Amino acid sequence: MRAVAVSGAGNRQHKGLIEAQHRLRAQVFSDRLGWDVNVRDGVEIDAFDALHPTYIITVASNGEVVGCARLLPATGPTMAADVFSVLLPKGKLPVHARMIESSRFCVNTSVSEGQERGTLHQVTLTMFAAIIEWCLLNGYTEIVTVTDLRFERILSRAGWPLRRLGEPHKIGATMALAGALPVNRAAFETVRPANYHSDVTPQQLIA
Repeated sequence: MRAVAVSGAGNRQHKGLIEAQHRLRAQVFSDRLGWDVNVRDGVEIDAFDALHPTYIITVASNGEVVGCARLLPATGPTMAADVFSVLLPKGKLPVHARMIESSRFCVNTSVSEGQERGTLHQVTLTMFAAIIEWCLLNGYTEIVTVTDLRFERILSRAGWPLRRLGEPHKIGATMALAGALPVNRAAFETVRPANYHSDVTPQQLIA
């Protein structure tokens, strides 16, 4: 299992990886969670995918994409500020130049690779570690994200607790909240699984 960072800006070399993470998003957000997302031909894509994000993608040893997340600078359009402002204090995101937004985080925890009794799945921890690693290498110090209460508990179990930016609100069938996560070496060492492997390097590697 390994994590890679892929630029979404006209990336032809890794088109297959990007399409696979869009399919995983459809399976998780639409099929499993029942979210109201735009799915066409088995892939989930929204307007933020057109903003040249960086995708963090985890690939199993058999080549299957088992985890993904989308990273965009918090200074530009973000889901937190432009879609879920109700979750923010006074509807405003306390943004700074070294803040990045993570969105569309999802994992396939049904794969047998990386499953260990009583712990978080290795794909989840690999995704956490790769996101932090990429942010460290690219000068970011804080991650903002919109998530739900269940995932807030997962972050706490991983030792990477979310700092709430506002109170949770029910959005659809989900109790959602916005929060911030620290980016530092200690957080990386805490969440990194024993067999962690990545191809994440500065400046949106594999672009």
